[in-house]
Amino acid sequence: MFSKRMNRMLLITMAICASGAMTGNVVAASPEVIKFRLPQWKSAHFDDAKAAQANFMTFKQIGCEVEQGQHGDHFDIRYRCPTWRSISLNSHDEAHRWERCLKASGFETSHKH
Repeated sequence: MFSKRMNRMLLITMAICASGAMTGNVVAASPEVIKFRLPQWKSAHFDDAKAAQANFMTFKQIGCEVEQGQHGDHFDIRYRCPTWRSISLNSHDEAHRWERCLKASGFETSHKH
C-alpha cells in the first residue's frame, strides 16, 4: 500500500504525465516512446475520493485494467497492464517524466534513445 505522501506524489505525477501523451499498442511517429507493462495487480490506497478517481482515470487512459473499491474511510485502486503498451511523447524530458512516473507506480518500462 502507498503512504499518504506517496499517494499525493503519485496523483501529481500521474496528472503531469497524462498531459500531452498518446497511448496505444501502435507507436505513433514521435521522437520519444516509452513502453510499459505491469503483469501482476498492484494496489494504491487513497484517503481522498478525488485523488482515487483521478488515478483511476489516468490508469484507464493509458490502457490499464483498473478496479476501484471503497471500504471504511478510504479508496483502493487496483491496476495492471499484462501486455506491453506504449506512450508516444513529444520530448525527451517528457519521456523521462513518464518513465519515472510509471516506475514509481510499479511498471516495468523500456525507453530507448
